[in-house]
Amino acid sequence: MAETLQELREARVDERLVEICKLDTKDDTFKVEDARLAIEKAYMASEERTVIILAAKSFSPIVQNKLLKVIEEPPPKTAFILITASKATILPTIRSRLPIVVRSEVLQQEALGLDVAQLNLNDVYTFVQQHKRTDAKEMKQILQRISKEAMLSGKYNLDEKTLELFSNAFIALDVGSPPQFVLITLLLKLLAKKKR
Repeated sequence: MAETLQELREARVDERLVEICKLDTKDDTFKVEDARLAIEKAYMASEERTVIILAAKSFSPIVQNKLLKVIEEPPPKTAFILITASKATILPTIRSRLPIVVRSEVLQQEALGLDVAQLNLNDVYTFVQQHKRTDAKEMKQILQRISKEAMLSGKYNLDEKTLELFSNAFIALDVGSPPQFVLITLLLKLLAKKKR
C-alpha cells in the first residue's frame, strides 16, 4: 500500500495532495477523527485541484458512513482516493461512487507482454508463440485482459459483432477448442478491426 501511495505522489505532481494516512502507525485503522479531518480538508477553499488520499488497512463502517456525503458530493475541484488492503472492506455505497483499481490486477496486466493498443502482425505471432502451452483456464484470463485493453485503448472499431467475438472465444474454450487457436483467431480478427 505504501508503494501505491508513492506512485500516486509521483503521478499527481500538478495537483494539491492532502494525505491522511494510517499506514505507518501502530494502529492502522482509519478513525472517526481522521474522517472529520478529511471532511475539513475537503471544504478548505483552494484555486487548484485537490486530491485527498485516505489510506489505511481498514475503514470501519462508521467512518465510511461519515465520509459518504463528502465523497458522494465533493466540493468543486476536490477528488478522493481511498487506499486499503481489500476492496471487500469498503461499503457498497462507497464503492459505487468511486472507480476501483485492484493493484494485483494492474500488476497482472503489466505482465501481459502485449501492447494491445499498438498491436501488429509481428506482435500477434510472437505472443501466440509464447502461449503455445497455455491451458484454457489461463487463456480465459489472457483473453479477458486483451478485450479490456482493446476497449480501453480506443484504437479499435468495436461493433457488436466484434464484442460477440470475445464472448464466442470464451465459449470456444469452454467446449474444448485449442487455446492457441482461440487466441490467434481473436487477435487476428481484432487486428482487422484496428482503426487506420
